[in-house]
Amino acid sequence: MLTVENLAVAYGAINALQDVSFAIPRGGIVTLLGSNGAGKTTTLRTISGLVKPRGGKIFFDGEDITRLPPHRIVQAGLCHVPEGRMVFTNLTVADNLRLGTWRQPDTARTAANRDYVFSIFPRLQERLHQLAGTLSGGEQQMLAIGRALMGNPSFLMLDEPSLGIAPKLVQTIFEKIIEINQRRGITILLVEQNASLALDISSHAYVLESGHILTHGPSTALRADPRLRAAYLGE
Repeated sequence: MLTVENLAVAYGAINALQDVSFAIPRGGIVTLLGSNGAGKTTTLRTISGLVKPRGGKIFFDGEDITRLPPHRIVQAGLCHVPEGRMVFTNLTVADNLRLGTWRQPDTARTAANRDYVFSIFPRLQERLHQLAGTLSGGEQQMLAIGRALMGNPSFLMLDEPSLGIAPKLVQTIFEKIIEINQRRGITILLVEQNASLALDISSHAYVLESGHILTHGPSTALRADPRLRAAYLGE
């Protein structure tokens, strides 16, 4: 569903990504692992059009989206839940969700998506008229994911969904990610600091190191690799 070919990104003289290539199958959950500064967030931001690459190609559903502006990429069905959640803190939960519908002209579909968001995150319905800035970190993450789902995406990129969240809510968030994938058939590309949880829910993983793909394979195989266990699982 998503193919990245020889992607290269530079910030001035610093090469952030070098010849990064990978493919995400339709309906799957794939995780992108790597240490801080490896290029994971840059990869997602480049796919979603927020960063322009120096070289390489990005194909989504067979269409070259490499140079498309972000709003066109969202319209194609690819949504990005950024690191740090980036909710509109001075707006209510309801307003944040409504902003996720800007590309959705079908009011019936909008209503159905809203009902679905409330079915997986009932806490958002309870806090519908509360300012987003007053929510807990876990609730803000639910809101960020819910806002993306309001746009009726077919592909979802999640950047560090467990970051800054109480441990008791992390498991809930990951259970909901699995549910979104299985019940809605939404393909997911996951960047996550908790490598163990990420490998648990994904079928395939890629490991980024210093801006290039170090290795990749089935998540079960990478979990069994002693080098990766030592580097990312603390074992």
